[in-house]
Amino acid sequence: MSVEKKYKYSDKDLAEFKKLITEKISKADRDLKLIKSAYLNDHNNGTEDTSPTFKAFDEGSAVMSKESNSALAIRQEKFIRDLKTALIRIENKTYGICRVTGKLINKKRLELVPHATLSIEAKNMQK
Repeated sequence: MSVEKKYKYSDKDLAEFKKLITEKISKADRDLKLIKSAYLNDHNNGTEDTSPTFKAFDEGSAVMSKESNSALAIRQEKFIRDLKTALIRIENKTYGICRVTGKLINKKRLELVPHATLSIEAKNMQK
């Protein structure tokens, strides 16, 4: 009995990955909206009538919070973009194929990192 190597995922597998990715995009969009609303929120905690020292600390904290929320939003937008690109690869039936080795990326890896374009083998070669 010969073991036939698979060079691409079946339509059934691709449909499962598409469902998984679509769900992740929906969740990521919701998370992005939360991050952006936190970023745009005034965060006025009623410090206008307290000591000037506390107000300065609070304003510094708000700036740091806005910077970290902005960084989070940028990362989230990239994640969503990567997931949408993965959907295009599903449509092209090139999803799950390592862009370095040309071999199939392990199914478990794709379930954990559905936008992956490198197999573990290729990822280790980068180190």
